[in-house]
Amino acid sequence: MHDDRSLIEARLGRVLEERIRPALYPESVPLEVAAWVAPGEPVPVAEGLAAEHTPVSVGELWGAPWGTTWFRVSGRVPEEWAGRTVEAVLDLGFDERMPGFQCEALVYTADGTPVKGLNPRNQWVRVGSPVAGGEEVLWHLESASNPVILGDTPFRPTHLGEKETAGTDPLYRIERMDLAVFDETVWALIQDLEVLGELMHELPVDGARRWELLRAIGRALDAIAPQDVNGTAAAARKQLAGVLATPAQPSAHRISAVGHAHIDSAWLWPLRETVRKVARTASNMTALIEDEPDFVFAMSQAQQFAWIKEHRPEVYARVKKAVAEGRFVPAGGMWVESDTNMPGSEAMARQFVHGKRFFIDEFGVENDEAWLPDTFGFAAGLPQIIRAAGAKWLLTQKISWSQVNTFPHHTFLWEGIDGTRIFTHFPPVDTYNCSMHGREIAHAVRNFKDKGVASRSLAPTGWGDGGGGTTREMIAKAARLRNLEGSAQVAWEAPAAFFTKAEAEYDNPPVWVGELYLELHRATLTSQARTKQGNRRSEHLLREAELWAATAAVRTGYAYPYEQLDRIWKTVLLHQFHDILPGSSIAWVHREAEKTYAAVAEELNGIIAGTQRALAGDAASGSELVFNAAPHARGGVPAGGAGRTAPAEERAALEPRPGGGYVLDNGLLRVEVDERGLVVSAYDLASGRETVAPGQAANLLQLHPDFPNMWDAWDVDAFYRNTVTDLVDADEVAVAAESPDSVSVRVVRSFGESKATQVLTLAAGTGRLDIDTEVDWHETEKFLKAAFPVDIHADRYAAETQFGHLFRPTHTNTSWEAAKFEACNHRFVHLEEPGWGVALVNDSTYGHDVTRTVREDRGTTTTVRLSLLRAPRFPDPETDQGVHRFRHALVPGAGIGDAVREGYRVNLPERRVPGDAEVSPLVTADNDAVVVTAVKLADDASGDVVIRAYESRGGRASARLTTGFEATGVAACDLLERPLADGPVGETQPRLEGGAVALSLRPFEIVTLRISRVPA
Repeated sequence: MHDDRSLIEARLGRVLEERIRPALYPESVPLEVAAWVAPGEPVPVAEGLAAEHTPVSVGELWGAPWGTTWFRVSGRVPEEWAGRTVEAVLDLGFDERMPGFQCEALVYTADGTPVKGLNPRNQWVRVGSPVAGGEEVLWHLESASNPVILGDTPFRPTHLGEKETAGTDPLYRIERMDLAVFDETVWALIQDLEVLGELMHELPVDGARRWELLRAIGRALDAIAPQDVNGTAAAARKQLAGVLATPAQPSAHRISAVGHAHIDSAWLWPLRETVRKVARTASNMTALIEDEPDFVFAMSQAQQFAWIKEHRPEVYARVKKAVAEGRFVPAGGMWVESDTNMPGSEAMARQFVHGKRFFIDEFGVENDEAWLPDTFGFAAGLPQIIRAAGAKWLLTQKISWSQVNTFPHHTFLWEGIDGTRIFTHFPPVDTYNCSMHGREIAHAVRNFKDKGVASRSLAPTGWGDGGGGTTREMIAKAARLRNLEGSAQVAWEAPAAFFTKAEAEYDNPPVWVGELYLELHRATLTSQARTKQGNRRSEHLLREAELWAATAAVRTGYAYPYEQLDRIWKTVLLHQFHDILPGSSIAWVHREAEKTYAAVAEELNGIIAGTQRALAGDAASGSELVFNAAPHARGGVPAGGAGRTAPAEERAALEPRPGGGYVLDNGLLRVEVDERGLVVSAYDLASGRETVAPGQAANLLQLHPDFPNMWDAWDVDAFYRNTVTDLVDADEVAVAAESPDSVSVRVVRSFGESKATQVLTLAAGTGRLDIDTEVDWHETEKFLKAAFPVDIHADRYAAETQFGHLFRPTHTNTSWEAAKFEACNHRFVHLEEPGWGVALVNDSTYGHDVTRTVREDRGTTTTVRLSLLRAPRFPDPETDQGVHRFRHALVPGAGIGDAVREGYRVNLPERRVPGDAEVSPLVTADNDAVVVTAVKLADDASGDVVIRAYESRGGRASARLTTGFEATGVAACDLLERPLADGPVGETQPRLEGGAVALSLRPFEIVTLRISRVPA
């Protein structure tokens, strides 16, 4: 037989596009359209419905950037359409390539009942099937004219991301507003041909099945009359019935399709628009659930459910009904799909506490899975947090985006820093926006790396990022792929059903130890410094507020602010979403975040001040108390308590340095700052050890060009290192302060359009050099780092993560190590040779790099560089312009315990309050290796005290936690403060003996204790 394959394939493409698709709506009549433009921000639904509308016509322009236009569409179904299926086709000017990234609408009935969302892949509203004829139609469309930020030419700077700079010119044109007959046979034929055509293209050309499909398609096209598609569609479908009925091979891969709409809680749109995106999507998905008996939809992020509940209660009622039926599945158990690299220990725990508790309280649903398809890498402390929250599975997809190394598994056990293992799945479909296209399904089968020992994978199915969700076309395709020869078998399932089956069939999955590092989007550890600083400071203010409120409640009967703290925590958790905290959202999002963090700080500082006043005693006594919220005693004040500090016995001194500059000395550390304002020596007097590598200078600010190939706010590419400018010229090097308690040197540098002012301080009685940096930043596409070359030989270094630290190599033996050229730390980075180490601590930066060189003397220089600022121009062209303040400290001679302590110190400064009352801690640990991360009252308002602690140094630790109140019992709990069947390390529940609890913790183990007490 002659090879006519290409001819038939080309024929299919043209006939589908030019004849069959246009026949979907064979008859139509126009609707009447009127519009009202809401002034400013979106208005309540009732206001939009009642507004005075003005007639408009198809073809007219509408929609200023970020505006809301209320369209009223009305008409009458022709009598002659009786018995047929009728839909409204409402095209606001959609570009079908961009679902979720442009204009959208929510359709309401005249009484304000939501009907469904409109988006580029969902432009229809069903009138009836069949209609009686003569029906009056009236709908209102709340239409959002969101601008396209990431367009055909991506990553170009745009001012559309800020409402004040986006302009007022209309963005869209009304394309169609019709009532139309919907030909269900033609629609089904389209699905048949798409499924078979897409499958055909994925099969081997020399395979029989491909030719069977080709011949069936050819016969179907022969049966179509190009001038009468509607009259011949049924005959064409008959030609395809046989090949559609041929079952899949028994060994075919099994795909669990999970309806999905990965909705970014903010990204290229502000938070307020996400509220509406979620309502539109949820309206569509609940409607699909009513129409499609097999369909299951999963939505993560408790915050998004809470938004629907608050803003669209009618939609929420439908959601609750579908949840009760097991068809609309609350997934993941987190407040938002957060970043996991940068949130601190307690914040990461509270993501699960607040997310899981919302789902339990609202729906009676408890999640066993964490659901994070789009997060930019996963911190090594996360498995234990997932397990401590009562979950056991993790799903993500983003690691498939890595640029250098292909991850070797799709289903595996992920082991965290404490040894906890979580059953984890990466969908081999390599997208969280699967559309059931044949190319995607075939890719999942070919790509699946666990063939032979596992046979299942998951496909999150639906338009996402900006929402939209699953479409009826995707459901139709999945139905045809349920059992089709040549394809994977597809079935709709909830995430838990997939994980249960996948875990059951895979007895001994491979293990991946340590962080799941994404070899992409590394610059998200630095972009939008104010957002990151707001997060870090909010986390520590929350720690203080809970600690002092609990202490005041126990000591004085102070009213613990349960609801206020709950609300603030949820605000902070929302802003840890994986496009807010990473700095990859539009300008509007980050300007709003800055204001929110300022309000959070004011409110939390108010709580802290009020509780400390309640504890401090007589403010007129002339005495002053120091409140220490850190988990370590300092200056004679116990951890979590307040008292009077003991003056340091040592004194600090400053003298001129020969050749220029200054020498700072406090008997523990001697620091030389040269005439350039650079630290050329930091000598640890106790050990007789120099910190700074020979011939090098520390605290060296370095400036790099920063223009990645794409994803400007997200990425820094390795070639940025090829060009560097050392900022060694100083405008000023002068004494900033001099007293017996501390000495300081001020260094001012100008570069480009910017200025950096640094104050280097050596305080009496401390072995650290504090560095306060203010940068007035006006660069673009530049990367600012602070370098600390250390005379230390180390093949690995420690970086703090949640509830502990992880080690990363300092060398680049393999491509895996070389790819980690920018990495995350929390409060510290630590380098160590046996017996001597150095820590760099910070108050608000996350990105860093560590490199090593060997000198001519064969000594090793290991350089830590802290990432301070970037200046990408997309999606926010004004990223980080303005004044920023950072605090760092160099700690020579530091062990890992010192790094932990100093990291907390720089983030939790002492507070001085007038008063005369000593405040003893609610809990005291007798081993500094056991760090208390939270002291609070139980969320259920029982009055119980909840304490969370962890082993912080990576070794086994025993400790006695002594309560500073009359305790009546203790229970080890999960993160949700529910007693566990067993205590820590699988032992029996801890016991309270003599007001103390004895603990024995494995490396990095978390323990949550709930302690009951005698009421005050």
